[in-house]
Amino acid sequence: MTALSVTVPSALLARVHADAPLVQCITNYVAMNIVANALLAIGASPAMVHAEEEAGEFAAIAGALTVNIGTLSPVWVSGMKAAVAGAKTAGKPWVLDPVAHFATGFRRKTVAELLALRPTVIRGNASEIITLAGEKGAGRGIDSGDPVELAEDAARRVAISQGAVVAVTGKTDFVTDGAQAARIVGGSDLMPRVTALGCSLTGAVGAFLAVAPDVPFAATVAALAAFAEAGETAASGAGGPGSFAVAFLDALYNLDGHALDARVEAQPASAPSSLSAPSLA
Repeated sequence: MTALSVTVPSALLARVHADAPLVQCITNYVAMNIVANALLAIGASPAMVHAEEEAGEFAAIAGALTVNIGTLSPVWVSGMKAAVAGAKTAGKPWVLDPVAHFATGFRRKTVAELLALRPTVIRGNASEIITLAGEKGAGRGIDSGDPVELAEDAARRVAISQGAVVAVTGKTDFVTDGAQAARIVGGSDLMPRVTALGCSLTGAVGAFLAVAPDVPFAATVAALAAFAEAGETAASGAGGPGSFAVAFLDALYNLDGHALDARVEAQPASAPSSLSAPSLA
């Protein structure tokens, strides 16, 4: 495996440890505690601020914002929009996690509105990214029914149409901004058996973005490499999902930055088959 030539993951992890970036996380009820612990373990400072009355003001002081639509309600959507507006006004990057956006009309409408606000990074599983591109995926609720490889072309098209970095996570992760791409290997089959690790990864992307807002592609790759390394390390001594969850936090805390670099394989540029904008109607 070859590390990226632009700002390697180990250097970005060192920045996270040095800066302890403040990350505003609007995430779902199930995930809040787990996301907060994961960010603390990796060296960041999480803030679960979501109320419309303060979300926009807080986004201006945070290093980055992450928005996860896992447990939607109208009140939370108002908070999400206020936070995004605050982040954009302050020039702060933000991440969209479009959890099961294809499942209901309310989710489709909400994601369409959030996409119109131009996220810096979009992180989802293969089925979520495929359907963002206007294709039919095999997703069932929050679970992906498609392999990452099947979503790579869709990811490139969404990246180009949105002007964003798109991360497709799964057995081997794929990241692209439409012009460059990388695959990240590692992780464990136990990761999908522990709730909210995907949500936590979205938070981690925010942490790396906060210390490297000028290189969102490299920041996203670094976050995914950190989780891939921690997942593989944690699985080596885990007896099941319960012990894995504890070991995963310890592995995030004890990450060897140079091990992250070896998990990244830069990919040659490849044009998507179509540049049509995604349809979420």
